[in-house]
Amino acid sequence: MQAPGLDQENLLNFMNTALVMVNHQLSIVYVNQAGEALFETGSKHLLGHALVDFFMAGSIEASRLKAAMRRGEDFTENELELRFRDERVVMADLTVTNVYYDNATHLLFELRRIDQQSRISRENLQNAQHFAARELIRGLAHEIKNPLGGIRGAAQLLEKELPNEALREFTQMIVEQSDRLRNLVDRLLGPNALPKLKWSNLHQALEKVRALMKMDTEHAITIVRDYDPSIPEVHIDQEMIQQAVLNIVKNSVQALTDAHITGPEIKLITRVGRQLTIQGKRHPLVARIHIIDNGPGIPSTIRDTLFYPMVSSKQNGSGLGLSIAQTLINHHGGRIDVDSRHGHTEFTLFLPIVRKELTHE
Repeated sequence: MQAPGLDQENLLNFMNTALVMVNHQLSIVYVNQAGEALFETGSKHLLGHALVDFFMAGSIEASRLKAAMRRGEDFTENELELRFRDERVVMADLTVTNVYYDNATHLLFELRRIDQQSRISRENLQNAQHFAARELIRGLAHEIKNPLGGIRGAAQLLEKELPNEALREFTQMIVEQSDRLRNLVDRLLGPNALPKLKWSNLHQALEKVRALMKMDTEHAITIVRDYDPSIPEVHIDQEMIQQAVLNIVKNSVQALTDAHITGPEIKLITRVGRQLTIQGKRHPLVARIHIIDNGPGIPSTIRDTLFYPMVSSKQNGSGLGLSIAQTLINHHGGRIDVDSRHGHTEFTLFLPIVRKELTHE
């Protein structure tokens, strides 16, 4: 007996495995929700289009697929590298099966992403590291701030008792340096205020960042925008999102400038993601912000600790920008992914899209 409201198509949409079926012309005739997530677009942009059109040349061989269909041969490939036309690279295990459907032979592709599990493990490790680092800093902050307050207070009392005006220069220096250390500790702790969530157009925050960068005449860097107008309003704190994006963009600007890149460029791209798990929670729809530069890439020595406070490859960098950006995105229930190689560094910010009726506004 079939469960109420549960048909075969719904069952296929519950699967984490991407299912894509093509006809004898290798045009897509079916895709489940995991398949839409893999291609990062909806079924209406997939159905009827040739499968090979979505991949770089050589990634999917049409001749091999047609031969498999002609001979009725099924095959499996493990650790296949799929290169999409939008420059994404996905590692997956692929099974191709001949199926008889609608009075004709079709090919059914089953794609199980193997980079997804490593991403989830990396996300869990990143969150654990971030939490551990913040707890350590909180403990250190308490131990540092208390004696600093005492030192500052003692210096102010001493200043009042000094008979010589010239000696006050030294007590003022103690007060100034105590304040400087206290400010540093506060910056290390990062933003503690909860986000003031409002329904907002995500692109307004990005446009403010782009406007700030256009005013920077010191660095001649091209800012390219590629926004998805279909993204609905999102429940965010615009100032926090703007600050997170700005911190990452500033890092890109610095990297491009230091490396003296010819034709330096930063891309701001937005897209919709589907059926993504963030912080252990699965979201049907997610807004993705891609910040891409054509710089030298992130040094391998700091990739695993990139979001730690005080970690920086720049000589005069504070190492706080990315740590703060991660905290701001975490406040929204989102996450940040990084993909970096020479000539291409990409930060992706994921923000859940919630339905308005599920909020109290």
